[in-house]
Amino acid sequence: MDKTKKRKLDILVLSDVHLGTYGCHAKELLFYLKSVKPKTVILNGDIVDIWQFSKRYWPKSHMKIIKQLMQWMSKGVKIYYITGNHDEMLRKFVGFKMGSFQIVNKVILKLENDETAWFFHGDVFDVTMQHSKWLAKLGAIGYDTLILINSFANFLSEKIFRKGKLSLSKKIKNSVKSAVKFINNFEQTAADIGIDKKYNYVICGHIHQPEMKEITNEHGSIQYLNSGDWIENLTALEYVEGKWNLYHFDEKEMLDMMLHNKEEETELNNNQLFDNLVEEFNLLKIS
Repeated sequence: MDKTKKRKLDILVLSDVHLGTYGCHAKELLFYLKSVKPKTVILNGDIVDIWQFSKRYWPKSHMKIIKQLMQWMSKGVKIYYITGNHDEMLRKFVGFKMGSFQIVNKVILKLENDETAWFFHGDVFDVTMQHSKWLAKLGAIGYDTLILINSFANFLSEKIFRKGKLSLSKKIKNSVKSAVKFINNFEQTAADIGIDKKYNYVICGHIHQPEMKEITNEHGSIQYLNSGDWIENLTALEYVEGKWNLYHFDEKEMLDMMLHNKEEETELNNNQLFDNLVEEFNLLKIS
């Protein structure tokens, strides 16, 4: 892959990155972010996992994601940070703007051909979130533990048994009938509201299930899109010249990234990265 040539995107949609957790694939995400040049970025919730945030776990790779976003901001890239359930503390700052960055609960954009897209995280549909938040948080901790077990299982599978990667969390989610039913209900509910509002696209996150499909009811149809996550699926939505595409990070890019990292022996530590962030922040204030 040519490191100097970046793919130009009109809109990039990311969700459920969960910075601050063991399951976050920040190195892969950083490699992807450095490969694209977006005009507008929609951070569709759960970018930083404030629920499970701990000072004991904030790797350099996670800090570099923040730095990359701030570099885009300093260049005037429009960035909308839509609040999710794992970063719900940011909802008290909805309306905050700094340069090309703003915190919102939802975004409605006019696209090409006079089409309208409605972006929001999607946790408003989650009954567990609304009525049993403690249970949802407990589930999140269990999910993160499962990711750690999954990482160990992958190590054994690849290094010892010479087999491919596993995704225990994805298999469990896709095999449990209640989880499948929840996903179907989530997608249909989002589509029904979008059709009622006469939008062309409804674009969500939250359920870690990347998807692009048309959903129809008795009142019409709509394109439902979900950007997936950077825990299991490593996906993003890209909008270029009037068309949406679901991006999947693959093993070839992973190998390319690993070779590239070997060339970069000297990495900044978190304090140096923080100093760089302060510089970027000051530049934003000046501009």
